Parts: sequence; C-alpha cells; structure tokens
Amino acid sequence: MTPELTREHEWLQRFVGEWEYEMVHPSSDGGEPGTFRGKETVRSLNGAWVLFEGQGCMGGAGESSTLMTLGYDSRKQCFVGSWVGSMMTHLWCYTGELNADETELTLLSEGPSFADPTATANYRDIIEVVDGDNRILRGELQAQDGSWSEFMRMPYRRVGATS
Repeated sequence: MTPELTREHEWLQRFVGEWEYEMVHPSSDGGEPGTFRGKETVRSLNGAWVLFEGQGCMGGAGESSTLMTLGYDSRKQCFVGSWVGSMMTHLWCYTGELNADETELTLLSEGPSFADPTATANYRDIIEVVDGDNRILRGELQAQDGSWSEFMRMPYRRVGATS
C-alpha cells in the first residue's frame, strides 16, 4: 500500500535535519533556574511521517532520550502523533491542526496532572516555525476554568540538514 501524501505531509518535512535546543527552566524552589541542553535528529519515513529523536540533559532527570512521531491522517483530516521520553512511562498521543498561516502546529493530548498524579489533565504542545532554521516548542496546561498556561518553552536551532 502506498499512502497518498498531501501538502500537510510536505509541511512536516521542513523539520528534517539536525537541531540543538537550550531551555531555561525556572527552579521549583525559587533558586537559580536550570538550563537544559540537547540535540535532536529529525528524519522522514518516506514522506509520510517524521521522527524527532532527542538526546539531552534534563537537570534532575539526568540524561534523557525522547522520541516524537508526527504525521497527517488524511481520513481524519488532522495531524497525529506520539511522544515518549526516558524520564516517564506515559505515552502521549497527539491530534492536532495547523493554524491558517501555517506557522503553528497545535497538538492536543491528555496526560498525568501536575497537581495530582492519580488524575489526568489536558495539554497542548505548540510547534511554532520562526523561520527555516528556528522553531519553538511550547507546552501548555489547561486549567479547570478552561484557560491555558505555558509551563515550558524550548527554542530549537538548526545545525545541519540530513540527507
């Protein structure tokens, strides 16, 4: 079976390459903020999917590995994907959509609550394309009143293309 690729699949190919990130994370105890650094390789699976494979130092969690998959489901007419990290056991499943000017991909998911590990909460990851060599990943949590608050901002810079 050969999938029919769409412009949404083509849009995802912009991420293929080598990236570095550096994120300043506020301290939970009011002390000095921590800096997380790492690298990510993004590769394509024949144009249908992109795989984001990350390695970095996540402060108290130490060295970590992450894997995000993103694709476009033509039948459902939405972006789909997943995220896993060596620092947790939860599998994050995404559905999402692109904004009108195609600069932000918003991915919705449900996962463990920060406030109560026995409960779940709604999250959204937003991938903002700044330009061909820069992007920002923002993590947001939905409050009970329906509002969203940012808890993570991770800028990425392209350091090389992959073939």
